[in-house]
Amino acid sequence: MGRMYGPGKGIASSALPYRRKPPTWVKMKTEDVCDHICKLAKKGLAPSQIGVTLRDSFGIPQVRGVTGNKILRILKANGLAPTLPEDMYFLIKKAVAIRKHLDKNRKHKDSRF
Repeated sequence: MGRMYGPGKGIASSALPYRRKPPTWVKMKTEDVCDHICKLAKKGLAPSQIGVTLRDSFGIPQVRGVTGNKILRILKANGLAPTLPEDMYFLIKKAVAIRKHLDKNRKHKDSRF
């Protein structure tokens, strides 16, 4: 998306570190991280929310760097993976909300597809 007061479009984004090993300041072991992931999944958190919780509460920057597997693969191995993919779930949720809004407000033609 272009800038309002300049010609630039901007390509700023974060990049993953090149080293695949976990940082030296991460002291948790692989088993502990997997246990925390399973506990959070049993509470009902989505994989992205699990990653945010591990980052903020336990200081784990990338689960894949510590464990060698992504969060969803760990959940699938333990039988805790969600039935619907997370992105599809939120798309369906958004569509349902739009449909519900259009049922109440029939004249809102802007939000129709």
